Amino acid sequence: MLSVIIVAAGNSRRMGFDKLMAHIHGKPVLSHTVNAFLQSPDVSEVILVSTPERYKKIALTADKLKLTAGGANRHDSVSNGIAAVSPNASFIAVHDGARPFISQEQISRTLEAARKHGAAASATKITDTVKRSNSQGMVTESISRENLWGMQTPQIFKAELLIKAYKHISQTAALVTDEVSALELINIHTHLVENLTPNQKITFPQDLNIL
Repeated sequence: MLSVIIVAAGNSRRMGFDKLMAHIHGKPVLSHTVNAFLQSPDVSEVILVSTPERYKKIALTADKLKLTAGGANRHDSVSNGIAAVSPNASFIAVHDGARPFISQEQISRTLEAARKHGAAASATKITDTVKRSNSQGMVTESISRENLWGMQTPQIFKAELLIKAYKHISQTAALVTDEVSALELINIHTHLVENLTPNQKITFPQDLNIL
C-alpha cells in the first residue's frame, strides 16, 4: 500500500500570491498535482496537507483523498501528514504541491526503486556549469557537476524508515528541506531515479509564463 503526502501548506511569499491556486490549463496548480496521484493505480490514499480553503478550491473528491492541517514549517507539515497515514501503509511518498506535472511513469519508476532499495527519489542530473561564490557574488571556485543532482519529488520510502526519520527529527529538533535529508540523519541512503520528463516546481511568477 502506497500512501502519498502532498505538502501544500505554504503561504507562497516568494510569489506574492497563492501559486497553488494559479490556473494552468483552466485548473489550479494544486488540482493538477493531486489528480496525478489520484489517477495512479499504485496509490492507495492521498493525504493533502493544506488548508480547508485550498481543499475546496481544487474541487476534487475521492474516497482515497483526505485533508490534514499544515504545520509551522515544511517538516512539521510532513509530520502531520505522516500522522494521518493509514497504519496499513507499506510505503509513504512525499510530493510538493507545487509540482503539478509529475508523470505517471515517474511515479511508478520511483515506487519500483523504493521497493528495491527501501528509499528512492525523483531527481535530475545537473547539466549546467556549477560555481561557488563568496557573499559578494564573486566566483571563488568551480565545482565538478559529476554525480551532482537536482532533487525533485516524489520521494518514496518504506513506511517504517520515514517514520523513524521523523521521530528522530522530533527528538533532535533538526531542520530538513526534504525527506532524503531526513533519511540521511538516520544513515539511510536514497536511490535517485533520473526523471527525463517535466517536473518543474512553481516558485516564481515567471514560472507560470513558460508552461
